[in-house]
Amino acid sequence: MLARQRILFRVLCNSVRECRSFSYHNVKQERLPLLNSEVKVKTARCFHTSECRKFWERDRKGGYNSTREEMSRKKMVLEGLKELKSEIALWKREVKEKLANDPILLYRPGEVDVQFQFREPTDLDKWVVTADSDHSLGYSKANLEMSPAGYGLFHGMLHNRVPIDGKIHRAGYANIICKRARKSFKRDSYFDWNPYNMLVMRIRGDGRSYLINIATEGYFDVLWNDVFHFALYTRGGPYWQNVRIPFSKFFLGSKGRVQDKQCPIILEQVTQIGFTVDARHDAPGPFSLEIDYIGCEFDPAHTEKFAYELYKQDKYVVGT
Repeated sequence: MLARQRILFRVLCNSVRECRSFSYHNVKQERLPLLNSEVKVKTARCFHTSECRKFWERDRKGGYNSTREEMSRKKMVLEGLKELKSEIALWKREVKEKLANDPILLYRPGEVDVQFQFREPTDLDKWVVTADSDHSLGYSKANLEMSPAGYGLFHGMLHNRVPIDGKIHRAGYANIICKRARKSFKRDSYFDWNPYNMLVMRIRGDGRSYLINIATEGYFDVLWNDVFHFALYTRGGPYWQNVRIPFSKFFLGSKGRVQDKQCPIILEQVTQIGFTVDARHDAPGPFSLEIDYIGCEFDPAHTEKFAYELYKQDKYVVGT
């Protein structure tokens, strides 16, 4: 019986990883007949519809860098020398802050620690705007620029028309995300939001629903795509909207899929924050989100640690 199980397991693994066709005679060659209750692998069947990954991820961007042209070594050196002056200035500022050693010891309620402002054109350089048309996945367009009122304006046009290539089934999204938190000389760093429990922002929307994305990218490849999400509902109209969202409300997702095994957000390891809008529910057309600032706040009245149920699944249930 044990030998029969090993044969079945080997046949199933080969059909998944190599996407080959196995029929009844493949198992019959091992001179162990199948029982009626056991699985028969039919001819020309595959168990997956996307590219299989074994135990690691090749690219942090999931293949979206494939359309970017490769830079020559000479051009990379020249571009690096251009940034050398600014990197040295940033390193000097880091050393001064380290020597000053003036940490915040008391976080007073009601005070907003502004993380991102949208008051100057240079503030927009900290953000990256993408849409499905940038990767040949659709026809949506997006842009980030200063509004007539002097604030950051994320706007564009959403199209749910799908490219005729037989691969894309849904289209119509736009995204804005801040650049990765880094120290001088491109060293990885994090936003330490651990003392706070509220995400605060001042926005003026168009009535659409947006998705807030807070990335906590880890060192290992299984943690590269860990993103915490929560909905941002805008009222529309000419009035500004002050938003306060507890960090305990954010839920974990990876590659756009909500995970069964949830956990609270690790606020001392935040790497990026962004917003996403899509054209689902037949809602193509223009969109507009004006942002004044994004910050954090400590509210002692909010004591909730995590808003969602935490439970331990059985070992045979995959916690995706």
